[in-house]
Amino acid sequence: MEPVHKRKLYQEVLDRLIAAISTSEFPPGSQLPSERELMNMIGVGRPSIREAMLTLQQMGLIKISHGERARVINPTPEVIINQISAAMIMLLATSSRGLDELKEARLWLETSLASMATRNATAKDLEALAASVRELQEARGDQARFVAADMGFHGIIADMSGNSMVAAVTKGMLEWLSRFKRELVSVRGKERLTIEEHEKIYKAIAAGDAEAASQAMRDHITRSNKLYWQNNEVARVDSV
Repeated sequence: MEPVHKRKLYQEVLDRLIAAISTSEFPPGSQLPSERELMNMIGVGRPSIREAMLTLQQMGLIKISHGERARVINPTPEVIINQISAAMIMLLATSSRGLDELKEARLWLETSLASMATRNATAKDLEALAASVRELQEARGDQARFVAADMGFHGIIADMSGNSMVAAVTKGMLEWLSRFKRELVSVRGKERLTIEEHEKIYKAIAAGDAEAASQAMRDHITRSNKLYWQNNEVARVDSV
């Protein structure tokens, strides 16, 4: 038999507070009681309350502002993704396979998203997508603006899926990848390719051809992935 592990007191406090939040005793937007009130309600000291509150903030369930009571946050998919972004970027920077696996995941996800976006596309969606392509064209030569327009195009397609969780994950992946590819998408001669590929994806979606949109997205991301590794390999050779 395995020994029983004694839990720290703050973990018991944390469980009580999570239960209160999940049962709408403290609904999203509401303020939690003060530290002193929580100490009296739960019967524990200030250190346990503070440690539990800090953990809740790290979990993305509350927001602590100086001079105010902690406020319960609505745990949307975007909030959850934002909570793990710093750790994910660190993982990608230190893991030998991290970027490879993320790029594979993006390829699988976005090729399916292109099909979903085609089936769900409204006139308003197509207008937004067309405007995004124009923004990409106008951003040539401006690296930061070009990367933002590139991400915006893919973000619109993610939103067109109609699935908020999928859209949040996709946008998170794009943000993480952008930290490692800002220098690549605006390489001279490659901006034109990126624009042409985005136009091809847009035209397939606008034409209602889900299969063509999916294939165009696959071609675009595959080419982008190859470009990353080709440039990364050159950088390693140059540094020797």
